[in-house]
Amino acid sequence: MATQTAALNAEIPAARATGWRSTVIALVLALSIAGYFWVDSRYPSLMKKYHAGTHVTVIGALSFDPVYSVDRSMPLGQRVWRTSVNWLHANEIGMTFGFLFGAAALTLLASIPLRRTKNAHLNSLLGALVGMPLGVCANCVAPIGRGLYASGMSTESVLAAMFSSPTLNVVVLAMAFSLFSPAVVALKLATTLLLIFVFVPMIAARQPPNALAAACPINFASSTTWGEALVSTMKSFAKSFWYVFRVGAPLLVLAACLGALIVEILPQQALNAPVTIAGILLVAVVGTLLPVPMAFDVVIAYIAMTRGVPLPYVVTLLCTLGIYSVYSFVVVGKTISWKVAGAASGAVVCLGALAGFVAMALR
Repeated sequence: MATQTAALNAEIPAARATGWRSTVIALVLALSIAGYFWVDSRYPSLMKKYHAGTHVTVIGALSFDPVYSVDRSMPLGQRVWRTSVNWLHANEIGMTFGFLFGAAALTLLASIPLRRTKNAHLNSLLGALVGMPLGVCANCVAPIGRGLYASGMSTESVLAAMFSSPTLNVVVLAMAFSLFSPAVVALKLATTLLLIFVFVPMIAARQPPNALAAACPINFASSTTWGEALVSTMKSFAKSFWYVFRVGAPLLVLAACLGALIVEILPQQALNAPVTIAGILLVAVVGTLLPVPMAFDVVIAYIAMTRGVPLPYVVTLLCTLGIYSVYSFVVVGKTISWKVAGAASGAVVCLGALAGFVAMALR
């Protein structure tokens, strides 16, 4: 364990803080990146989907607006390749933000002494509050989670931020309330809150303390000038970006191919089958793994409901799709541990299946 900790500490790129000026510059950098993304892309796109209401549409298997058309008559290999490219295109802007903001968050938090509390549930609340306004999907939030963890934030805060970003966003919640009954949305909210405030602390309790927490000592040098602080902060940002990018970028291709393979081998009419316990479990597993864009879960679940898919399957899909993904799984595994990555997947599957069972019992 000591060897692993030493190795992690050796590779962490977080800057040694050079005083309050560096903190101010890092804060401005993070807010500038976030503000540009929110105003120029994310929230206009989400509001467009919200205002579309019941007329919202999905064209691609894993994206709203595909680059290439995909037809079931095509060979499997061609379908997987085209769906992979469509997914990469759909995540281009969000993933760019994820890498840049993940690096900016790492740079900023490295200069702040307090990044966690001794209360696991309070840490989860802190992570949820960080994730809610981000407005990125389960895929694009993964690089941000890597940056948060490298800064020394607790495991529960990192997981809570990753889960809350795609599920507790105010526009996505408004879409859910406009398309589904209050009972269905209540099930989705209940599973999300249980995941963040019950399962996440349980998962983190079995994880050794963040070995990276001691890698960001704060050194407030009052004599630092603005020019020196700017140079130091930008160097730190560059190192932080490489730390986030060098793991997250290669895994994008893997996630694209795995997600495309999963969705393309599934029978088109799979969700129209009679409701069974095994069927709900299968939907929960597939929904947890599929790497879908922001708000895709709400839209695709609504479309499935309008096409006659049984409500238990719709609820299971709504409570698992878009919360986690195969990309989140591999990034969490590489950053925190594979045990935590697997436990998080299992928690999403179990809660999603539970919601499906409740819907089956009440219908």
